[in-house]
Amino acid sequence: MRPFSFNSGPRLISGDGSAAALADVLPEGSCLFVTDSDVVKFGLTDSFRSALEERGREVVLFDRVEADPSRETLLAAVEFGRRHDVTHVVGFGGGSPMDVAKLAAYLLGSGDDLDSIWGVGLARGQHLPLALVPTTAGTGSEATPVAVMTCEGGEKRGVNSAALIADWAALDASLTLGMPRPLTAATGIDAIVHAVEAFTSARLKNPISDMYAREALRLLSANLITACEQPEDIAARSAMLLGAHLAGLAFSNAPVAGVHALAYPLGGIHHLPHGLSNALMLRVVLQHNAEAARDHYAELAEILDPTCASLGSQARCATLIDRLDRMVVDSGLAPRLRDHGIAEEDIPVLAREAMKQQRLLVNNPAAIGEADARRLYEAAW
Repeated sequence: MRPFSFNSGPRLISGDGSAAALADVLPEGSCLFVTDSDVVKFGLTDSFRSALEERGREVVLFDRVEADPSRETLLAAVEFGRRHDVTHVVGFGGGSPMDVAKLAAYLLGSGDDLDSIWGVGLARGQHLPLALVPTTAGTGSEATPVAVMTCEGGEKRGVNSAALIADWAALDASLTLGMPRPLTAATGIDAIVHAVEAFTSARLKNPISDMYAREALRLLSANLITACEQPEDIAARSAMLLGAHLAGLAFSNAPVAGVHALAYPLGGIHHLPHGLSNALMLRVVLQHNAEAARDHYAELAEILDPTCASLGSQARCATLIDRLDRMVVDSGLAPRLRDHGIAEEDIPVLAREAMKQQRLLVNNPAAIGEADARRLYEAAW
């Protein structure tokens, strides 16, 4: 066995009401509460904010986080927190608020300049105490040391450092009840991609990340369609939330690859939701990787369809691709780029932008160059 290291993520609190329970462990003082306007509008933050206030914490609300948050939004949150002299940070919502919260907590605590920490392992300071509460079962951001911002020209830039890992995370499935089907589907497929790409990552794949990735795929694949079709099913929602968290732990240690690399330009340039972007590129990248990752894909196929265990590795690999592609369709997502406003003439620009994601492409089981990227976008179109 080759040497490896594994970071196990934040202290986890799970169960109904676990978000409000975080109020008991957070430090005294002012809390920078990072979220988005929809989460506030739907009342999802009410009980947690009330619990904080009942315990004497001042809540400094920053609810201006947008999808694919910009560098400017992040810096505004940092300045807002600095102006109110906050002592700790809460990120509440989907991946976007949590990513902003992670970087805001780090920049406020360390005093570092943002442009000095882009990349892997460059953030080495101390963050303010940080708690994260996901309201979607998808990104796994509450588990990871990664935060991604949208910079000039739609380029996605990330910080990946253990210094971004939250101190606490709460998995409260009641916050995800009634989530609209398109959001349930897209975030669920996002989590599935995390699990599959972690399990097949060309770098840093290890036995513990494999264990988390397999269990994540089992939970997610068994419950996604139920969560889409029965949005009040708390058991399915709980399984999805835990699956997304485990997938987050898996890809925190065995990083994602080609699906994400080709998905990022769809979000950065065309503003497609991140989970949807991953869903759109999943089938074609899996097919591209089919030979290089055949044995790994064959192993994962048995999780989705135990009856395929007697088949050869090539047939099991094909089973995995077919089942995941069918899951995208059955979840209700339109599976083609052209269904989402992407024009055929957009493809060369997308391919060039995807090549900027070398930090992800090096993890892919099979090489992807610009010509390959163009071909894959064409196949997805």
